[in-house]
Amino acid sequence: MVVEKTVELARSIGLKTLVILSLSSMLGSGIFLLPAFAQEVVGPGMWFAFLLAGSVVIASAFSKAELASAMPQSGGFYVYAERTYGHLVGTISGLGLFASFMLKSAFALVGFAAYMKVITDHYGIENINSNAIAMVLLAFILLVNLTGVKAIKKVQIPIVTGAMAMVVVLCIMALASGDMDFGRPVEDFNPVSIQMGTAAALVFVAYSGAIKVGAIGGEVMDPETNLPRGMIQSLVIATLLYATVAYIMVATMDPGWHMVDGHAVENPITVFAQSVAGTAVVLIASLVAIIAMASMALAGVLSSSRFIYAMAKDGVLPASLGELNERYKTPHWPILLTGLLMAVSIYSFDVHVIAELASGFILMVFIVLNLTVVVLRRAGPKHEWNPPYRSPLYPLPQIYGTIAGMFMLVLMGKKALFGGAGAIVLGLIAWYAYGRKNVQPRDGPTPLSTFLGRDSTVSEESE
Repeated sequence: MVVEKTVELARSIGLKTLVILSLSSMLGSGIFLLPAFAQEVVGPGMWFAFLLAGSVVIASAFSKAELASAMPQSGGFYVYAERTYGHLVGTISGLGLFASFMLKSAFALVGFAAYMKVITDHYGIENINSNAIAMVLLAFILLVNLTGVKAIKKVQIPIVTGAMAMVVVLCIMALASGDMDFGRPVEDFNPVSIQMGTAAALVFVAYSGAIKVGAIGGEVMDPETNLPRGMIQSLVIATLLYATVAYIMVATMDPGWHMVDGHAVENPITVFAQSVAGTAVVLIASLVAIIAMASMALAGVLSSSRFIYAMAKDGVLPASLGELNERYKTPHWPILLTGLLMAVSIYSFDVHVIAELASGFILMVFIVLNLTVVVLRRAGPKHEWNPPYRSPLYPLPQIYGTIAGMFMLVLMGKKALFGGAGAIVLGLIAWYAYGRKNVQPRDGPTPLSTFLGRDSTVSEESE
């Protein structure tokens, strides 16, 4: 008789590390790529777009925190959707979110190219293949992820601390120079314009780290307390940092700083550094940006792979994807699959397309998060709901997060809708090709069925 060993994810992530991991998932694109894109849409008031997007995320994070405290398993949003709406919706949600986070991680490795060019141009280095360098970084990222979150902690903490310190120093240098126009960020300022909503939707992807930390709930110590606190703390820090840096950037630089040859610049931090310091600082800022982008991708692979792992454990994806490495206790096959798809994406998409697609689907996720809390709270005694953390001011944050999210989603346009449609198709294929035949049948109706007043259990076959 062969006794199979059960290997479980190690709970080794504390509150400090959780905040660091969440911030590392947000700081890459939010600081180093998106400001110029946002200003191209809405003008000098782009700093408010970060505040507006942050307000929607923070409101929705209360819902996320309530769900995470009640269901602190690896898989995050997939777990919440599957438990509330059934396996089919869970499959669609899990694969769609996996694709979004995977693409955002690839986006970071694609987006570093402009910063790399600053360094290579300075030293007269020609014919550098940025994609090849991205592949080297990706290989390193996969290796770190395969060896476990303890290794990731050692890498992430100094990177995030250093990136934040560098951006703060640049802002202090700008303030100390005295050469700033504090009125410029509010020129022609209209906080309720269509353009402002569109810009807020575009930068929404910068806040996806709040979702990512829920995907590693199975590895968090004292998750009922640390998950809600970690999400809220990291979001408040990120929102204030984004808006402050964006405001100072606009006040410091010439009005047309964000455009070069008719396109938004992809290295706004080095442009900012050039305006307040010399060449040495520009080179340092470029190097830090590259490292920060790699850090974002590192955290992205960590969370993306956990969606696949959780879905395999539930039987909706092949069981081999739910295996853990006995030595490092990491889901090695989901990590390698994530890396493979990232490599394909790096050679297939540009940063603008990825940002729009990722923001669109993440907006959809936050809308569903808010609705999920409403469903679970009103599902009745058949589905008792007593989470350790309860969203304050319910249902006001849920109403605001849902309505504002829908408004911004519409403003995203066709690409966001195409991304959502693609996620639905991918989920349907996975469910009907594999999941429906292998998943364990649900014992009783879903909370959604009860919420809608349906007394009988909805079978998995009918989903």
